[in-house]
Amino acid sequence: MAKTSVIARSKKKPKFSTRIVKRCFRCGRKRGYMNDFNLCRICFREMASRGEIPGVKKASW
Repeated sequence: MAKTSVIARSKKKPKFSTRIVKRCFRCGRKRGYMNDFNLCRICFREMASRGEIPGVKKASW
């Protein structure tokens, strides 16, 4: 879980466009971020396994 100050800093408009940091909206993690769902890989996996993300199901073959 990222500190609230770090999350607040990432929400501010940066001086340069290359400094944009996208963070998970649940935990604030910046690494392993999935653009399509606005989640990090850990939160995505937890929510997908519980069936909270529509249209996503666990693969089995």
